[in-house]
Amino acid sequence: MRFSSAILPPYLRKSKSVEELIPWLYLKGISTSDFSEALQALVGPEAADLSANVVVRLKEKWSQEYDIWNKRDISEKKYAYVWADGIHANIRLEDEANSKQCLLVLIGATAEGKKELIAVMDGYRESKQSSLELLLDLKQRGLTQAPKLADGALGFWAALREVFPDTREQRCWVHKTANVLNNMPKRVQPKAKADVHEIWQAETRKMATKAFDHFLEKYGVKYPAASECLKKDRDVLLTFYDLPAEHWGHLRTTNPIESTFATIRLRHRRTKGNGTRRASLTMMFKLAQSAEKHWRRLNGHQQIDLLLEGSIFCDGILQHAA
Repeated sequence: MRFSSAILPPYLRKSKSVEELIPWLYLKGISTSDFSEALQALVGPEAADLSANVVVRLKEKWSQEYDIWNKRDISEKKYAYVWADGIHANIRLEDEANSKQCLLVLIGATAEGKKELIAVMDGYRESKQSSLELLLDLKQRGLTQAPKLADGALGFWAALREVFPDTREQRCWVHKTANVLNNMPKRVQPKAKADVHEIWQAETRKMATKAFDHFLEKYGVKYPAASECLKKDRDVLLTFYDLPAEHWGHLRTTNPIESTFATIRLRHRRTKGNGTRRASLTMMFKLAQSAEKHWRRLNGHQQIDLLLEGSIFCDGILQHAA
């Protein structure tokens, strides 16, 4: 079997670090016994002596690192924004009840505008209970200041309202657009998509509201399901207008977290599965840490301190006291 670096995600293609490549290979279903051959193809002959026992010891070391990281104090941390996602994995060596795993991942934007890995937790589904456990754990370890904005799935939002009720919600426009179009005939979708874009690309909330009303009036009678899909989340789709305009590109979609894990999203059709839940969790943690080194700083990060201090923004512009 030949292994080609063309399959690697961009941030790993130039890596010569075994510690970065092993987690990725493991999560892709490469067996421990095949690691040496795979790594030789990726980083050169210096990986020839990497035995299965060495890989096992590395996995044990990383498991210990995860335990320490997962208990770290975060009382000094402040996050302006958080993004949550669930990454699904198949587990080969567990019983049927434990064969499906959902790794909950949380990324935050710090006061300095840096994207930071906050949590990676083993779960069973993207449920309110799993998200509640994650958020309560963060609070117990010192995260007391509520983020200004959060994006995630339904279970995460439900938990967030209990733990950090002051955090506002922003729905992802990419997902919303797809859901709206799914309720419309294909021949109508191109024009409808353009009309949706007119809403979230508007320069002001007033202009967005006008475009929103136009969409509902234009398509409401013939395509009520599509219109209702858009209408029901109206308020939380337009939250970003109350935040710095420089940040809008980071907030209107869940791309900050989804682009990070797009190449390692674990589905039945893409992998043979991982050995154990613990190994899967450990490897995802290490892979996320590797990706974190390449995350881009938020545009307009100078505005974050103002936001955290309670400054008001209207249509993306800082409002000065009269």
